[in-house]
Amino acid sequence: MGFLKTILIVLLVYYSLKLLAKWFAPRLFRYAAKKTEEHFKEKFEGFADQNRTAEEQVGDVIIEKKTKKKTSSSNKVGEYIDFEEIE
Repeated sequence: MGFLKTILIVLLVYYSLKLLAKWFAPRLFRYAAKKTEEHFKEKFEGFADQNRTAEEQVGDVIIEKKTKKKTSSSNKVGEYIDFEEIE
């Protein structure tokens, strides 16, 4: 009788934990996802604010010129060496 009672208790605990996991696991994952999203938003906003203050200074006029460098591909290739076969 004690063995049967132990098996029933184990099965009851197993199925009750399974049922509780079905109820609370989605809520737990949703909570973890929300906290992770908030954490990333805070980090991104801090990074964006840091870049914005460095780039945008009120009252300064900035003129940016982009220079175009024309380099031919022959300058980058290097020296050409002609080899001849020796018989």
